[in-house]
Amino acid sequence: MAERFRNMQLQDELDMYDDNTDLFVEIPYLKKRSKIVEIIAAKDIIFAIAQSGLGAAFNQISSKRIAFLNISPDEVLRSLFYNKSNDSLITVSVYAYDSYSTMKCRTTPIEYIRRNQLDAGLPLFESESFKWPGFVEFDDVNGKVLTCSATNGIYKVFDLKNYSFLYSIPDENIQDIKMSKGTILLIYDRALSHVPLKILSIEDGKPLKSVKLWLHPNKKINFIEQLNEKLLVKQEGENLQIIDVWSSELIEVSATKFMTPSAFIFIYENNLFLTFRNRTVAVWNFRGELVTSFEDHLLWHHDCSTNNIYITSDQDLIISYCKSEAVAEDGTVTPFGSINASAIMTGKCVTKLSANNLSVVPRGNSNSNSKRSLVQSSVSEALEDVTALLYNEERNELYTGNSKGLVHVWSKSNRPQSICAKL
Repeated sequence: MAERFRNMQLQDELDMYDDNTDLFVEIPYLKKRSKIVEIIAAKDIIFAIAQSGLGAAFNQISSKRIAFLNISPDEVLRSLFYNKSNDSLITVSVYAYDSYSTMKCRTTPIEYIRRNQLDAGLPLFESESFKWPGFVEFDDVNGKVLTCSATNGIYKVFDLKNYSFLYSIPDENIQDIKMSKGTILLIYDRALSHVPLKILSIEDGKPLKSVKLWLHPNKKINFIEQLNEKLLVKQEGENLQIIDVWSSELIEVSATKFMTPSAFIFIYENNLFLTFRNRTVAVWNFRGELVTSFEDHLLWHHDCSTNNIYITSDQDLIISYCKSEAVAEDGTVTPFGSINASAIMTGKCVTKLSANNLSVVPRGNSNSNSKRSLVQSSVSEALEDVTALLYNEERNELYTGNSKGLVHVWSKSNRPQSICAKL
């Protein structure tokens, strides 16, 4: 596993901001540098969004910016989703004309983005209102889209491949709804002593199981999560309950052993789940046993957004922006981040990309007809305040975004030379 990252170096620097940004957008804060909050990759394109709502697409080979993703001057992007099933990019945006109150979705084939023909994209789910509390959620695992319309509170499920409507779920006192592999969990309004739950088939919406989840009265519910046939339930100050929804078998884990995490990531391939708490990561099984504690994986950020954590498709590695330290020339210890890759099953740190073991690929005018310029940031600067990361498994490249609105490309030293100017 370590071979994937051996000899990685800082190769390119992609800049979201330049003089063309000022010419394109109307909204003043879109012109101001802000941190990168999301990076995705599709085929030979890198996509990035800044916190301001500015989005851009870059060619992975040339590092040239292909296009801004904001197709109108008052559009503010909120999120991106690469739809592998039909090779398209879905953008979710809000607009100045309605005070940024309603999310709009658009799909654009990757081929059209490559040609900078973003106007060829089509709007999605126009019949639905995504004003708060309405929402749209894309589920790559099941190939589905879940929406909730603010106008009538009805949940709908669409096919991710062609966006065709499949079925609706009336809002009958539903307090929360969660998608898991093959199923949808409906969590209804709480009664004093219990919460009614219903599990549906995600393919056709047919009910599979109804459950009464008995609770300690007057105690807050910290979370209810589902993975396959298991429910994870935690109330404030109480033990973790792991309930088999089909057999009703119950396993309890002491509240002193299992502290309430801030987030979960489910590892479907191995029937495990990751928990995140106080910058630490742990792996548990559904018998309530701690499987892995990581030896060198202290997260830099308190929040564990999936935008700054990456789980490989084989679910064998977790790659995160972590705490690290570097010693300055004057002997003072200055905190720098590092990108740590750790084995999920063992907790061992497989490799660490840090200012101590990385370099910038030297570049020069090897061809008089090819104008090249140096990466502007040093390695330590590129690893300062990383706000988003993505590992491209197909190309074995790592992309990191920082608070200055820059995206850095890390790869093997034999990567083809490319233009790495401010774009």
